[in-house]
Amino acid sequence: MKNWDEVKTAYHVARRGTVSGAAEALGVHHATVIRHIDALEARLGVKLFQRHARGYTPTEAGQDLLRVAQATDDQFSQLAGRIKGRGSEVSGDLVVTSLASLAPRVVPVLAAFQRDHQEVVVRYLTGDRLFRLEYAEAHVAIRAGSPPDQPDNVVQPFMEEQIAAYASRAYIEERGMPQGPDDYGNHRFVGPDREDSRAPFYVWLRENVPAHAVTFRCSDQTVAESAVLAGAGIGFFTQREGAAHPDLVEVAPPQKAWMSALWLVTHVDLHRTTKVQTLLRHLKEHARSQSA
Repeated sequence: MKNWDEVKTAYHVARRGTVSGAAEALGVHHATVIRHIDALEARLGVKLFQRHARGYTPTEAGQDLLRVAQATDDQFSQLAGRIKGRGSEVSGDLVVTSLASLAPRVVPVLAAFQRDHQEVVVRYLTGDRLFRLEYAEAHVAIRAGSPPDQPDNVVQPFMEEQIAAYASRAYIEERGMPQGPDDYGNHRFVGPDREDSRAPFYVWLRENVPAHAVTFRCSDQTVAESAVLAGAGIGFFTQREGAAHPDLVEVAPPQKAWMSALWLVTHVDLHRTTKVQTLLRHLKEHARSQSA
């Protein structure tokens, strides 16, 4: 079986007879219970429950699953008794995910956290894919844009990125400084390869700059920043990153429409664990120090 969480969910539904009872026992949203049951039935290719007005009744296949899950749950209980107390430690794997473009900001913070907690093995996973916290693919996700709205997640504000438009000195020497928004069509911009990018500054770019002026397109923001530094066109950096590159010229100051909010996202099942809470405190303290 690929996912014990789904089996455990089915076990609790069978024991209590209702989705709400299982959700309360597991400490998850009722939508998670329904999703787990649907996924498990689809994977096994059989109905595990008869659904009726009073709740869920196990089918014959569901009864078989219940017996196996009961034995497995007993074994887990015995194991928990042997390792009781380790849950309060800050050790073992700590999986954090974000967009690759956030790595320059996130890596130093994680490294500082690890210096304070040397029993932790940091696994920092980056990419455009949204890692599924409900399947324990990550302990903490740092996400940008609109607040994530998955019902099982705990979402907290992290920090706001002030974004400005920049070009390299070589680009300015060759093509000059844009003379306001009306002149943007006469310049070259670095933008996203995907037309549906949700980054606030790329939404603005799509709505305010002619498509023919976006002449260098990338699938990754880190690559886009490299293209701007190489003189390919005007693009976007955080003010902090822009100030770190002496070869960059600020073409337009930060605008509210370009601002990118960052969010700390955890799953409700892991949110209160000592390891996750300790990391969240560390990240928030870093954010406060940066805004002071």
